[in-house]
Amino acid sequence: MVLDHLLETAFSVSGLSGTLTVVTAGGRRFRAGDGDGPEAAIRFADAAAERELILDPELKFGELFTDGRLILESGSLPELMTVLLGRNHDEPSLRQVRALAALRRLGRRIAGRNTLFRARRNVERHYDLDDRLYALFLDADRLYSCAYYATPGMSLEEAQTAKMRHIAAKLLAGPGQRVLDIGCGWGALGLYLAGVAECASVRGITLSAEQHRVAQGRAAERGLSGRVRFALEDYRTLHGTFDRIVSVGMFEHVGPAHYGTFFRVARDRLAEDGVMLLHTIGRTGVPWPTNPWITRYIFPGGHLPTLSEMMPAIERAGLMLADVEVLRLHYAETLSDWRTRFLAHRDEAAALYDERFCRMWEWYLASAEAAFRYEDAVVFQLQLTRRNDVVPLTRDYIADSEARLRQAEEAWERGTEPMRAIG
Repeated sequence: MVLDHLLETAFSVSGLSGTLTVVTAGGRRFRAGDGDGPEAAIRFADAAAERELILDPELKFGELFTDGRLILESGSLPELMTVLLGRNHDEPSLRQVRALAALRRLGRRIAGRNTLFRARRNVERHYDLDDRLYALFLDADRLYSCAYYATPGMSLEEAQTAKMRHIAAKLLAGPGQRVLDIGCGWGALGLYLAGVAECASVRGITLSAEQHRVAQGRAAERGLSGRVRFALEDYRTLHGTFDRIVSVGMFEHVGPAHYGTFFRVARDRLAEDGVMLLHTIGRTGVPWPTNPWITRYIFPGGHLPTLSEMMPAIERAGLMLADVEVLRLHYAETLSDWRTRFLAHRDEAAALYDERFCRMWEWYLASAEAAFRYEDAVVFQLQLTRRNDVVPLTRDYIADSEARLRQAEEAWERGTEPMRAIG
C-alpha cells in the first residue's frame, strides 16, 4: 500500500494535462489529472517496475516501456506524453529528479571526454544501424535533422528542402566557394550546395561508415564526385581553409568539454571573410543533463547545449555571432512526421530487428517530440564570422537568397533526376 500511495502521489502532483489512469501490478487502479485533455492508461507488469519508476522516472519510464514492463493500455504515446508534459513548460521540479540530475552532471564531467575513439564508437551505435531502417521513416534525401516548415501544410520532403534552402541562404552560398560540411550525414546538403547553390567544392566529413558509403554513392550518381567529396574524418584532424562552413545536427555529439576545441578548429578552418552556419538542437533553459534514457539507448555521449554554454567558447575562439535564430516546434513537427512513417512501416522494422527495438524507437520518437512541444528543447541556428562586415546589414538577404535558390532548385531538378539516397 505504501508503494501504491507513492505512485498516486507522484502522478497526481505533477500537473497532468488530461487524464491518466494507472493500474498497479497488484490490480489497484487510480485516475489522476484535470480531465481537460487527452486520456491515457498505463499498467505495470510487476511491482519492481513501480519501484524503479519512482526512484528514477527520467530513465525508467522509457526503459520500462521498451522492456514491456510498463504497458500502454489505452491512448497513444503522444497522448501519454501530452498528459504527462502538456503543462510542463519549465525545467524538472521534482526533488529526486534534481538530485539525479546533479549526479549525472558530475558523472559527465568525470567520464564525458569525447575522445576520437569514443566519438566514432558513439556514432556507430546510432548511425551505422541497418541502412534500411532509416529508409522507413526519413525523406528520400535522408535528412536526419530538424526540417523547416516555412509554410503551413508542408510535406516532410518540402520542409527538408526548405531547411537546406534556408541554410544555404544564411551561408550566402554561391559559385566559387569552398565549403566544409562537418557531420555531413548521407550527403544531401553537400549535394544541394554544389548542385543548386553552385559552390565550387564541398568537403563533407562524417564518422559513420554507412553514411560515408551512401554519400559517396550519391555524389557519383549525381555526377558530382569531382566537386563533392566525402571522408571518414573527425573535425579535430581537419586541414585547409574554407569560404563556408556548415554543421547540421552534429554539435549535439561534441560534448561540453570539447566546445572550445570545436570552435577553435572552426575559426582556424574558416577564411577571414568566410561565413559559418551551426544548426544544433539546444535548450532555452538552464544547462541541464540530457535525458538519461536518450543518452543510454539512442545518442550515447549526446548533450543539448544552451546558448550560455556555447557563447564563451565562441568568444574565446575569436568568432563573432552575426545572427541567431531559434526554431521553435519545427522539430516537434519533424518528429511527428517521422513517427507516422515509422508506424506505417513498423512490421518491416520488426523484421529488421525485433519488437523490443520497435518499442524503443517508438518511445524515442514520441518522447523527443514531446521535449520540443512541451519542454525547453529547440533548434539554434548560429551564423558565425571572423569579421563584422561579412554579411549584409539587414536580414532581407535571406528571403531574397531563398527566392533565387528556389528557382535554381527547379532548374536543377529539370536537368537531373530527383536526389535519392541509394541503399
